[in-house]
Amino acid sequence: MSVIENQSIDGETDVIENSEWAATSKFVFTKPHSLVDVPTHYCPGCTHGIIHRLVAEALDELNICGRTVGIAPVGCAVMAYDYFACDMIEAAHGRAPAVATGVKRTLPDNIVFTYQGDGDLAAIGTAETVHAALRGERITVVFVNNAIYGMTGGQMAPTTLPGQVTQTTPYGRSTETAGFPIKVCEMLATIDGTYYAERVSVDCVKNIRAAKKAVKKAFEYQVRGKGFNIVEILSTCPTNWGLSPQKACNWLSDNMIPYFPLGVYKDKGKADE
Repeated sequence: MSVIENQSIDGETDVIENSEWAATSKFVFTKPHSLVDVPTHYCPGCTHGIIHRLVAEALDELNICGRTVGIAPVGCAVMAYDYFACDMIEAAHGRAPAVATGVKRTLPDNIVFTYQGDGDLAAIGTAETVHAALRGERITVVFVNNAIYGMTGGQMAPTTLPGQVTQTTPYGRSTETAGFPIKVCEMLATIDGTYYAERVSVDCVKNIRAAKKAVKKAFEYQVRGKGFNIVEILSTCPTNWGLSPQKACNWLSDNMIPYFPLGVYKDKGKADE
């Protein structure tokens, strides 16, 4: 069987099987060098794997894996240190931006990123996130928003949508008692120290390609000495949402994107060009 696939998700060519053109093509689908070749612990259909690949592709294409330090969160990605080939540090719950600040200030020539979920970044870690942005720390933040606490069983998170059913909101999130979901990109865009903030999604191929460009840009800005950079990525949680992987992607598209609109919320790099 002849197969052609993209070298990266950002490519223009989709997978084609049993094709004469595929047999003569130079494109080969490969695992990013910045990912370790091990099975992950994520649930079937979880989009963390896609996001890991996007980060790894950015490290590969910018040739920065050897001088990159990643900060793993407490949450579904708590074992991210097993999956990335760069140096990794495990942070206490919510403290990844503080740890990243220490690493970046100690090793300013290194590239430092955090990989965090909504409970880690937008709940217990809100202060660390906001103040890292206020200080304009030159770090890259990869923020995975799946509107729920995934690792601990599906409780309401700060990003849970109004009316969304979770383990702790069986009748749906009430804004009267639980308040409204936090919109991280919109909030951080108001802070002078934020250099770049964009919200993307991984619910379909088109959006995955856009997410790849955003992640790479966030790392590129840090390479150029610019920061604070954050990419918020809308992600799925099929297990705790009680949906199949495909229906979870549809739910994200139909419900999360309207509440958390995709787009660039701040990009000082545009003005600097």
